[in-house]
Amino acid sequence: MRKFVKNFISILMVVIIMAGISVTGFASQDGLTTKALQFGTDGKFKIMHVTDTHLESDNVDASVWLIAEACDREQPDLVVVTGDNVLNSDDANETKSYIDKLMTVFEERKIPTAVTFGNHDSERGAMSREELMAYYNTYSCSISIDDGEVLSGCGTYNIPVLSSDGSKVKFNVWVFDSGDYDNEGHYGYVKADQVEWYKAKSDELKAANGGEVVYSIAFQHIIVPEIYDALKKTDRKRLFSYSHMYNEDEYYMFDPNGLNHGTLTETPCCGYYNDGQFDALVEKGDVLGIFTGHDHTNAFGVEYKGIEIGNTVSCRYNGDAFSSQYGYRMFEIDENDTSKYETRVEHWYDMFTLEDINNLRKSGDDYGYKLALDVDFKGFFQKTIHKLGRGIVSAFSGRQISYAD
Repeated sequence: MRKFVKNFISILMVVIIMAGISVTGFASQDGLTTKALQFGTDGKFKIMHVTDTHLESDNVDASVWLIAEACDREQPDLVVVTGDNVLNSDDANETKSYIDKLMTVFEERKIPTAVTFGNHDSERGAMSREELMAYYNTYSCSISIDDGEVLSGCGTYNIPVLSSDGSKVKFNVWVFDSGDYDNEGHYGYVKADQVEWYKAKSDELKAANGGEVVYSIAFQHIIVPEIYDALKKTDRKRLFSYSHMYNEDEYYMFDPNGLNHGTLTETPCCGYYNDGQFDALVEKGDVLGIFTGHDHTNAFGVEYKGIEIGNTVSCRYNGDAFSSQYGYRMFEIDENDTSKYETRVEHWYDMFTLEDINNLRKSGDDYGYKLALDVDFKGFFQKTIHKLGRGIVSAFSGRQISYAD
């Protein structure tokens, strides 16, 4: 009952706030919409998804070097950072030093950067979510918003993307704080008040667009529970099938009759409770895909009710062979048809050719040369293991367990 009352009050607050908004053009006055970005003169808009960097002393330099290299190659128009970003130390200055190294990459390249949080960002350490967000926002490249007392969590907002001529909103990006843990210790989820805010904002964008939905992509840390509806339930444990997060007697794998891409290599870890976020996305019809981190090795996308539910691998590099498979995800949207997008996952172990490594050596970048060599060497074994696993499953069961990224 207490939960119901709390949710009711939160929803009422959002309704009151939204009722007081004067809708003029594409920009609302609710303080939860960033300054609009814009499609390039080529009609393209590129988003880089960076997640689960978990920066701390033993991985920060390698991870940041690789992220910088990726930015130089990809030239994204927007970077979305979706949680478990840095170690929240008991020493706030240490925490800030990790944020400095990450944000400096984007600041130096003048890449607009949108940040939200995961379950680890504030479960310990000296800084609250609000304090962390305030520090991210000391960087001019940050377009992140602290939603304050308006909504649950810290870091739920939207980013409109204007047409290349600047005349109208052609696309939108949703950023949600999916929380950390509920009162019972399960993983967090997007709360009812955030859902109601999304629905009102979606309607506002649609009205300003002449009654047509503004297509969008959504980002958050923790995956939606509907992932288990999108996967295929199997009656027993099989190779590369994974137990349900909250029911270990149920096993799930890719549905061969569905639309799939990428790899599923661990249990999708969703929240236990569900306040109807995914149902709202389906109802409004504007979200093409919802992408998360949290599950470090999963790099998949599966379609359910017309929406792609996707996961992006961790972006850190710890120096072990396992982390050579990590990386980032790219999206490209064409303003001539915003009802679809292209996406791909780039793994660290695929980043460097022998020519790249030799060029790093010749350029005098001794650190980059050794790191690229390390990634390639360890990645060879990681890729071999993956190929062997796929081959065994295919030979004995005929089942496909990975798809093109």
